[in-house]
Amino acid sequence: MVGRPFIPETITVHLGTPDSNAENVTVSFPDYIKNVASSEIFPTWPESAIRANIYAQISYALNRVYTEWYRSRGYDFDITNSTAFDQSFVNGRDIFENISRIVDEIFNDYIRRQGNIEPLFAAFCDGKEVTCDGLSQWGTVELANQGLGPYDILTRYYGNDIEIVQDAPIQNIAESYPGAPLRVGSSGQNVRTIQTQLNRISRDYPLIPKITNVDGVFGERTEDAVRQFQEIFNLTPDGIIGKATWYKIKSIFVAVSRLGALNSEGIKLADVSKNFVTELRPGDRGDAVRVIQYYLSVIAVYNNAVPSVNIDGIYGSATENSVRSFQRFAGLEETGIVDEQTWNALSDTYLGILESYPPQFLAEEYAPYPGTPLVLGSTGESVRVVQDRLSFISEIYENIPNVQVTGTFDEQTQSAADAFAEDLGVAPKGFVGPVLWRLIEDTYFNLKNGDLKTPGQYPGYSVNQ
Repeated sequence: MVGRPFIPETITVHLGTPDSNAENVTVSFPDYIKNVASSEIFPTWPESAIRANIYAQISYALNRVYTEWYRSRGYDFDITNSTAFDQSFVNGRDIFENISRIVDEIFNDYIRRQGNIEPLFAAFCDGKEVTCDGLSQWGTVELANQGLGPYDILTRYYGNDIEIVQDAPIQNIAESYPGAPLRVGSSGQNVRTIQTQLNRISRDYPLIPKITNVDGVFGERTEDAVRQFQEIFNLTPDGIIGKATWYKIKSIFVAVSRLGALNSEGIKLADVSKNFVTELRPGDRGDAVRVIQYYLSVIAVYNNAVPSVNIDGIYGSATENSVRSFQRFAGLEETGIVDEQTWNALSDTYLGILESYPPQFLAEEYAPYPGTPLVLGSTGESVRVVQDRLSFISEIYENIPNVQVTGTFDEQTQSAADAFAEDLGVAPKGFVGPVLWRLIEDTYFNLKNGDLKTPGQYPGYSVNQ
């Protein structure tokens, strides 16, 4: 399970493109944001515009840190200073006084989508030399001059379903790899996390045997699953979870979990049209863009030549790069534009992958958040859903008490929800709001799907004749 984001004390910046032989520098997170803001925007802009831009810069950087975007791919840094990939950082530059003051006030605030825990990947561009459907830096100036505040400016670019999380906790965030290899005899939360993730992955890669007891103890069954995972993904098949295996498991787990969470991304299978609708190019946005982003994310799980993208409905530089990579792989002209030929190739590749999925994948449904928090005394089907999910989760996580499925949000349900939140590092609040609802759904389906077996799949234990 994944906890809530923290503000890192420091962030490591690579002074070049990801694969360049450039220097890494580690600076405090506030100093990094001050440098980025001083490099990206002007101190003479209206304060509302400056604040809106800084919120976007914070959220962008936190998304890179929280998802371990670079570290999970084997790099030893959190973000680059290449504007082709990330945001500008000029090592050693002077910082503007008013920008420094504002950053000191809001460096531990960030943007997220309502119902999500992950910091928003807040894409932006200058709006003059380069245009995009993320935040326009110069456009924020015009909106601020019209009297809009920072939040209202942000909603113009990222939609009305965003919220600003304030006063996020600060801590020294180490990379998620536990620091030493996990092997037979290891035990604890890290082992249990790996067991859960391997079981979830095994649903889509049935050669990986199921681990029947997700108990946090690294035994022979876990070793067998790790070894088979390594075979599939061209890692040394030693049955030991070193750094490379740890991050590969994490990367594949995130990818296959996304495949099963269409509703949580705002897409349903019925919405994934096989038919070409309209040409799509950088700057476009909307449901059709979300569909091709979903196609690309699915394909990226199986094809390392195609980078995954965020499913945000915005055709930005990351989506264009992924489209170009797919076109190159498919032998198409590399235009970065999704014409009918590219659309059909994406659709055919996606549907070919989907055909290999077990039937239960097509029937999977994430329950929609009811729209209002569930509190003591709440009743109805949404309460039943939460109780059912928590009851199932409690069978695996011993510190979460079991609940009865009654349809009434009672003290027993409140206790289980708070215990679940605390286990994820989220402050218990005595109710189930949109963020906790999403985390409960994610955890439930990851565990449930880990139990499902493809016909003929080795179950992880001996079958007596």
